[in-house]
Amino acid sequence: MSETYLVPEAISLLKSLIGIPSVSREEEAVADFLQNYIESIGITANRKANNIWCVSPMFDLNKPTILLNSHIDTVKPVTGWRKHPFTAKEENGKLYGLGSNDAGGSVVSLFQAFRELSAKEQSYNLIYLASCEEEVSGKDGIESVLPMLPPIHLGIVGEPTEMHPAIAEKGLMVLDATAYGVAGHAAREVGENAIYKVLDDINWFRNYRFEKESSLLGPVKMSVTQINAGTQHNVIPDKCTFVVDVRSNEFYTNEELYETIRNHVKCEVQARSFRLNSSRVEESHPFVRRAIELGKIPFGSPTLSDQALMSFPSVKIGPGKSSRSHTADEYIMIEEIEEAIGLYIQILDGLII
Repeated sequence: MSETYLVPEAISLLKSLIGIPSVSREEEAVADFLQNYIESIGITANRKANNIWCVSPMFDLNKPTILLNSHIDTVKPVTGWRKHPFTAKEENGKLYGLGSNDAGGSVVSLFQAFRELSAKEQSYNLIYLASCEEEVSGKDGIESVLPMLPPIHLGIVGEPTEMHPAIAEKGLMVLDATAYGVAGHAAREVGENAIYKVLDDINWFRNYRFEKESSLLGPVKMSVTQINAGTQHNVIPDKCTFVVDVRSNEFYTNEELYETIRNHVKCEVQARSFRLNSSRVEESHPFVRRAIELGKIPFGSPTLSDQALMSFPSVKIGPGKSSRSHTADEYIMIEEIEEAIGLYIQILDGLII
């Protein structure tokens, strides 16, 4: 099969995927379609919930395994769409539709690369995985499938990076902080104002700097993003809660950050999860070296992906631009998909890891 044949196949498939609403946790119809499509061309498709994966022929446990992964779910359509989000429209070299850029272009490009690379023997095994619930970091997504797969030696995560390799990615931890006071009448000198109790802690989150900074990801970033207190204007609030968004770099686990935070603030602090850690692979990795040889520039990504759930080395690389994701009239360029298929194959064909 030639690469020139792969591109129209990918475009046709992407148009079909756009036409099937697949908001996170509502991916059953698009998973059904993708499973049927894969099986219709003679490839065995495995499924768990709405995750679909297939394995290259002649799988050999003595070889390392490379995982090609992207996600089939989308966010809900934002306001401002002038085109129909679930109708694929090709116009002036652009393919419009919800999920076209994030991350349908990667879904179809990685699959066509999988077909081409699996057609001849490689020094590695390939697994293609189209996963669900990525946009909500859902536990029924890739996290539920990875334990069912053989050991993975490298993950290729398809997200819009303009086909430059993101060799590091920030992690995420969300904190719920609570301070308690004593209710009282606001006109009297009674009560204990819970809002006043959080002010010093909020200021700490704003100004504290963790020592280790990353050349690719920069410092750990903490942002207070929500706050809630009080029932009415004349009642001293007896409780104040706020939410902190913590973006980690590769030098700290979420657990380490959490312990430092707990030792510095007076509020009660609870982490919603520790599972979304930062990741990094070295520029010397064979995959990254080959991408560099082809003119691509490694970088650090501030945005979260399923890479955060991978315990093995991984690289985020895919067609499209991150700035188009989650926007009205989302689109991907046809030429970006063509470049992606060719580049995936150029980097991976004959690669030794």
